Amino acid sequence: MRRILLGLVFAACAMPCSAQEPLPATDVTAAQLKAFIDKLPKDAITDSPVRVVDVGGSRVGVFGVFRPKTMPGDAIAHETKTTEVYVILDGGGTLVTGGKIVGTVKQPSGRSTGPRGERIEGGVSRHVVPGDVIIIPGRTPHWWSSLDGDIRYMIVRADPVGTMNLK
Repeated sequence: MRRILLGLVFAACAMPCSAQEPLPATDVTAAQLKAFIDKLPKDAITDSPVRVVDVGGSRVGVFGVFRPKTMPGDAIAHETKTTEVYVILDGGGTLVTGGKIVGTVKQPSGRSTGPRGERIEGGVSRHVVPGDVIIIPGRTPHWWSSLDGDIRYMIVRADPVGTMNLK
């Protein structure tokens, strides 16, 4: 019996084994991301999905962002568990995270919900440049206090409750 089992093992190893199928993946190339952001309006803050996929019980999205120098934007803390990962592609500025939002402002229509204000007090301020990566957990106040010029960046959003629309 032992000889038969060893023979089967050797025979199995001698046969060409088919490689296991790779897990599905979603690609967003640098060229696709650049072309997507290049098409965004240049007179408004635009944060739009390039791709949003289901990864088995949660969703992950890749978003392209264009922010003109004249519009750093309000301080905000999204009312969601979604973590945002900023990858700065072009331009730079001062990003403030944490702390407390002060100077409440009216929520613009069509924008995400959550507290919004004029600025952040007591947060961590850092100057970011192309290549920098910043991870902002859900519900964390964040604010571009100043921009060096127009800025382009990618946001990867991890959505553990699946609220983002697939694209």
